[in-house]
Amino acid sequence: MDLIEKNTVKYLIPKRPKESNKGTFGRILTIAGSLNYQGAAYLSAVSALKAGAGLVSLATIETVINNISALTPNLTFLHLRDSYRQCIASDSFSELKPHIKNYNVIAMGPGLSDNAAVFAFVNEALGYLKDIDTPIVLDADALNAIADSKMTKLPPNSIITPHPKEMSRLLEVSVEEIQENRENSARKAAEKFGCTVILKGNGTIVCTKDFRFFKNTSGNSALAKAGSGDVLTGIIAAFLAQGLSCENAAIAGVYLHGLCGEIASEKLTEYCVLAQDVVDAVPEAFKRVLG
Repeated sequence: MDLIEKNTVKYLIPKRPKESNKGTFGRILTIAGSLNYQGAAYLSAVSALKAGAGLVSLATIETVINNISALTPNLTFLHLRDSYRQCIASDSFSELKPHIKNYNVIAMGPGLSDNAAVFAFVNEALGYLKDIDTPIVLDADALNAIADSKMTKLPPNSIITPHPKEMSRLLEVSVEEIQENRENSARKAAEKFGCTVILKGNGTIVCTKDFRFFKNTSGNSALAKAGSGDVLTGIIAAFLAQGLSCENAAIAGVYLHGLCGEIASEKLTEYCVLAQDVVDAVPEAFKRVLG
């Protein structure tokens, strides 16, 4: 297993040509958020912009759009019909289909909610996306939907980012079994779903589609807090949007995310870091890797 270190990532981070525009650095469609999990939508979308993406559109329900648009002027929005004003409606993917071609990357899952309407939406979306080459980052409730449907193959350019509990649902084994052999668990998921796997935790593991393994060396307990995974989703999506492969976006994303946790905790301690502080640390993380 190769270690993911600063010098590994330094040469992966995409260059920023002077002759460029927002399209140069990619357009991301983030499908996230619900009434009870609005922060997840914000964190996953804003972190993608902070990590260098040219444009991020957040597809979500009206309540979330109204609240997040008051927090930041930096996102664009696509309105999705809601299910009793709680979460996206089960049949609302049809509203997104005409827009998919406008985006280089799709990130789906943070804060969508764990219910039948969301699961139906995710299943329809993945059924449609399996026939296109757009890279996809899947996290949180998108993973719960995959586990619920017992899906076995994902679109070819997918990255899944489960923590141990989500991985236990995906593989239908206990968390203890996942943690006893994290490398083997990541391999089983990569084989089952045919995609790049990021098994989060202490020493996050990246397993590629061809079963090569990488172990992250950055990060600390500051990242063990709600919203941290949503930030990782955004950072990985940003690297995909800027042209990295699924493998390299996963490697660069987990290292930079871990480094952000270290940087934020230098000032705030590992106790006091919030997910927003991880986002705020992204610029310094880039400086330290590229410096």
